Amino acid sequence: MTTVVDISAKDFQVDNSLRDYVSSRAEKLDRYLPDVEEVKVDLAHRKAAKAAGDRYKAQITLRGASFVLRAEENSDQPSNAFDLALEKIQRQMERYKGKRQGSKSAQPVLADQELAEFEIEDEPLSDIVRQKRFLLHPMSPAEAMEQMRLLGHNNFFVFYNMDANGVSVLYRRGDDSYGLIDTEIA
Repeated sequence: MTTVVDISAKDFQVDNSLRDYVSSRAEKLDRYLPDVEEVKVDLAHRKAAKAAGDRYKAQITLRGASFVLRAEENSDQPSNAFDLALEKIQRQMERYKGKRQGSKSAQPVLADQELAEFEIEDEPLSDIVRQKRFLLHPMSPAEAMEQMRLLGHNNFFVFYNMDANGVSVLYRRGDDSYGLIDTEIA
């Protein structure tokens, strides 16, 4: 199966040599983890960045049937930012592969969450300026904790808790332990 690589750029033009470089390296990610179906590479230029090393940002998102992995890095050049993010995503893939192989069940460790992000166009009635929507797949709290770590979410993670048959929020407490909020409809 061929891995689909989608490259997008914000606030700068990606030339053919950079596009070829990113595509050729990203297409090889399925060698590390054969379940990779899509690789999305988002490159951005921040002209007003205070430090030169933060001018370019690369974010790589991998999607498979049972996982989403994401890594982001900054650098002074787009290819350097991509290389740093690629190293990070390869470490995440190895970790995910190890967790999956160590699992006693044949079920995937993680569940896919499709993410749609959009800005609110109308004048907001409150201080909400951005909304996100998630397609939730059932998972256990342990799987949610692993997904939270792999995605790099440091504060909280919303998921459908198959143990509680409802939406739950996993959150990091001040002492670096985790808390779990289960919801009920009144």
